[in-house]
Amino acid sequence: MEPFPKDGESAAAAEPSRGAAPSSGVVVQVREKKGPLRAAIPYMPFPVAVICLFLNTFVPGLGTFVSAFTVLCGARTDLPDRHMCCVFWLNIAAALIQILTAIVMVGWIMSIFWGMDMVILATERRCRAADGDLH
Repeated sequence: MEPFPKDGESAAAAEPSRGAAPSSGVVVQVREKKGPLRAAIPYMPFPVAVICLFLNTFVPGLGTFVSAFTVLCGARTDLPDRHMCCVFWLNIAAALIQILTAIVMVGWIMSIFWGMDMVILATERRCRAADGDLH
């Protein structure tokens, strides 16, 4: 019968030590997995994104509602396989969720973060346009 490891000893310490393998790879790109509502946020021009952030800060859901109409005006999203009308309705749904849950502060906070995401996406769009790699 073998005794159990004492407190403070790990099972790994009981195993013979293995040689540490050198790192053989480099991470080239990391992609965030986005849900359908988050992926429906349009890539807007920077001034429009700032206006939507301002609107979302003071009237929860209003900036998201305005951003839904930019999809109908041709703004791109991370949902290229979905029809424009479907993406429009996803943004309307996000705006309604923000408006209806603003009573318990969840929608107001979600609305501000949504506006911040719009500005971040607009900044990425601006950087890609400067590099000539606009999708």
